[in-house]
Amino acid sequence: MYNRDYLTNGSDSSYTKEENAYSSSQEQASAPANLMAFLKSTYQLFASSLLAATAGAYIGLDMVSTISSWYWGLVILEFALLFGLYAVKDKPGINLAVLFGFTFVSGLTITPLLSSVFNMPNGASVVAQAFLMTSVAFGGISMFALTTKKDYSNMGKMLFIALIILIVGSISNIFIGSPILQLGIAMVGALLFSAFILYDTQQIIKGGFSTPIEAAIALYLDFFNLFISLLQIFAAFNNSDD
Repeated sequence: MYNRDYLTNGSDSSYTKEENAYSSSQEQASAPANLMAFLKSTYQLFASSLLAATAGAYIGLDMVSTISSWYWGLVILEFALLFGLYAVKDKPGINLAVLFGFTFVSGLTITPLLSSVFNMPNGASVVAQAFLMTSVAFGGISMFALTTKKDYSNMGKMLFIALIILIVGSISNIFIGSPILQLGIAMVGALLFSAFILYDTQQIIKGGFSTPIEAAIALYLDFFNLFISLLQIFAAFNNSDD
């Protein structure tokens, strides 16, 4: 009864509610803007990564024999840069250097495959078809992932298990050397990395990546591996036609 602050407390409570409601509305309004900024940075880094890989492949085509002799060393370096990228993802400048270093080296490692395809009849056409199909598939699946209301985030565990099986199969075929098995692995890889594009794009929308660097490298790996799979498929059918 003698509490002189009861009116003030009541008004403060009312003000706090209004302030919370205003803050909530501000957060809701800024969320789409933040997402668009994150997407813009991600796809800029993704496009730059593709350019770095293209530069690596272009340079590597002039020294295929040297790359072939140092192939496994380059693969080890590639994985070291990939793991290092996650370690420095929050360090401006260094993270970009490691990102472009990784994508450049990945372009170098693909040159033995590119060289063998270019040496086939219509080899340049096969490479162009594979790249065009990869770009179309990537664009179509990304648009679907950005616009669909269905949640595909539950695919993560299944995709990871499928990826492990694919890696084991690919390593096994290094010793077996079966063209039919390699074609089967490439077909499974094309489906798997198409699914990864869908999954990773939705993860970006849902905030599954803490930095654009992480999101960009996920999309790059999806695109890169889908391209390799399609290139192997088209090359195999080109051989069978000949």
